[in-house]
Order: sequence, then C-alpha cells, then structure tokens
Amino acid sequence: MSEKELIESGDMKIGWVRNHMPVLSIIRDNFEREQPLKGHKIAMALHVEAKTAALVETLAIGGAEVAITGCNPLSTQDDVSAALNTRDNIDCYAKYDCCGDEYYEAIDKVLDMKPDITIDDGADLIFKLHTERQDMLPEILGGCEETTTGIHRLKAMEKDGALKMPVIAVNDAMTKFLFDNRYGTGQSSWDGIMRTTNLLVAGKTVVIGGYGWCGKGAAMRASGLGADVVVTEIDPIRALEARMDGHRVMSMTEAAKYGDIFVTTTGNVDVLTRKHFEVMKDGAILANSGHFNVEINLEELTAMAGSINIVRKNIKEYNVAGRRINVLADGRLVNLAAGDGHPAEVMDMSFANQAQCVKYIAENKLEAGVHPVPRDLDIHVAELKLKSLGIEIDELESHQTEYLEGWECGT
Repeated sequence: MSEKELIESGDMKIGWVRNHMPVLSIIRDNFEREQPLKGHKIAMALHVEAKTAALVETLAIGGAEVAITGCNPLSTQDDVSAALNTRDNIDCYAKYDCCGDEYYEAIDKVLDMKPDITIDDGADLIFKLHTERQDMLPEILGGCEETTTGIHRLKAMEKDGALKMPVIAVNDAMTKFLFDNRYGTGQSSWDGIMRTTNLLVAGKTVVIGGYGWCGKGAAMRASGLGADVVVTEIDPIRALEARMDGHRVMSMTEAAKYGDIFVTTTGNVDVLTRKHFEVMKDGAILANSGHFNVEINLEELTAMAGSINIVRKNIKEYNVAGRRINVLADGRLVNLAAGDGHPAEVMDMSFANQAQCVKYIAENKLEAGVHPVPRDLDIHVAELKLKSLGIEIDELESHQTEYLEGWECGT
C-alpha cells in the first residue's frame, strides 16, 4: 500500500469511529472553543488505532502539541499512524510489528519533545522517565494511565517511594472499567479470536484465566456464544462470584485438561505454563487479553515443542508430544494484535475521561502519587453518554435528599 493509500485508509477509519464517539465529540468542540491545552506538550504511548486517533486529534485541537507512539508492538495500525502524521501539531512514531529496540527508540522520540503531560497504557513512558530520563521529571505536571496493568506498576512504584510525578488512574474511573474493561474487552477479545480462527465457539469449553472486570466480560460473551465457561481465580470472592454467575470454577491445573480455548485476563505472569501445556488437548487455542505478553509462558512452550509452524495469520502451532497447541498473536493482547480493539462506543467514555483528566492536570497542581479520577468528571462522562443515547433519568427531590442525608427517621 502506498503512502497515499495508507493515509486514505487511516482517514476513513478515523472518520468512522469519530461518528460513533459522541461524548468525545462534545469535549472536542469545547476544547476547540476554549483552547485549555494551549502551550502544553503531551507525550502519549497508547494503542495507535482509530479510536486513539480521535483522542489525539481532540488534544491537538485543544491547543496541545502531541507526540505519540505505540504501547504494544502488534497493536499499531500503520494506516492510522500515517493519517495522524498529516495532522497539525501531531507527530506519530508508531509502527506495526516493530522490534524491541525500535519500540523503545520510539518511546525516546516521544519524550524528546520535552512534554509536560503524559498519557500511558502500560506505564512505559513513566517507567522510562523514572529510569533513563529522570532529568525531565521536574517539568512534568502529571500523567494519565489507561489500563489495569499500568496502574499495578504505578501503585508498586508509589509503595516503594519511587513515583516522582502525579498520575491520574483513568483506568479506575467507573465510566472506564465498568464498560471498557467489561463490555469492551469482552466483545473485542472474542472478535479477535473468532476472526483469527474462524472456528465455532458454541459447544466448546472456554477457560477464562482471572475474573476481574476483563475476565467477567470475556466470560459473559463466551457464555452468550454458547460455550461451557470455566473460570480460574486466586481470589475466593471473585471465584464465588463466578460460580454464582453460572460458570464452573476450578484451578488452572485442572481446567487445563478440559479447555478448548483459553483466554488469560489477569495482568500477571505465568498463568499458563509447562504443567498446563503438558495436559492440554490436541488443538487447544491460547489467547491473551492482558496488556503484556507474559501470561502465557512462551519460553517454556517453545522448549517443549518438537516443531513450530505458522498455520494461519496470527496463529502459531506448537507441536508438543503429538499434540497441537495454537497460540494467537504471539500471546499479545488478542483484541488489538488480532483485531481492531474495543468498540468505538465504549472507548468514547474511556477517552472522554482521558481528555478531561489531561485538562484537569493542566489546570491543577497535583502532588506526586496515584490519584483517582475526580468524581464530578466521571459523572459528567456518564451524563453526556446518557444524553447521547436519548436517555433521561430521575432526579432526587429535596425531601428525598434530606431523608438520605438525615439520621432521625427510623423504623
């Protein structure tokens, strides 16, 4: 595809999702009028696809100078990257299927613009700032973090006293995780799995590793597609919740014997390892929906395999003692590495939160540490989304508010 064709393709993708992101569109119009980010430089490491591009455009229209790269080597769409580079005040360094060195070189290029605000999905920018680019920290007003895995890293840094800048945990906004993590990951993970394998889900045993909000979404959609769903967990409360939701619950060691399709959603390392590969069925399919490619131990699987073959785009077949174990998208997050990521309507809320939080950082002096999304911003996103859907809800009358806030009334 020529550069012109790439740009045209990217423009079409961005235009399509923009029409399905009404909340971000309202914020974009406000930003264009108010210019709240004028004079600010924003460094971003996100999945470079069409919905992300709509956010980047919003920030640039709001007055910011923006530099962006990918946060995963397989989640960049080159046509979207090319289209972004035609926009004013935007530089995009992301490239699909880049090697490790290229990935971190692009992170450095983004930081070379000397930002005062960062937006991360996985905390790679912040990690680089705290290890190799510490001289830049005094100029950073704050950052935003998009995903659960990144929040885990940042809270670990905060606990160790290593976090030297304020970061807003956008992932933890209710209008983010209740919808993006559950409905977004749930639908987009199965979209990636089904378009990659072209196999039926109904009647198969699907093993979901982890029952956080992403796991709940993946399990819910698998059940809706007709699968027999097994959930594995380390948390007794989540395990009990999964059982009450109608799923079978067992250890991964036991579930590994029965699964036809495995989906890991924990954000932790070694969810699937040698002891699980040793007992898996012939033809088992392994997919990961966590941010980093560490949940499926591919080093151990590679060491066990007599041969490894690419049998279809984004499917690698490991032959282990006469059994075929199929790994999708090299164990990287399947919804973006093998699909188009979350639906536009759900990213509308997530990226509306991002845009509002960037404005909040620009207008407020925050202390170093992990900060929640201000409650009024979270509620504002929900209100705008309801309005875009044509939904009206009730409001408390004054005597109802007084009742809820009082303590005198009893039985």
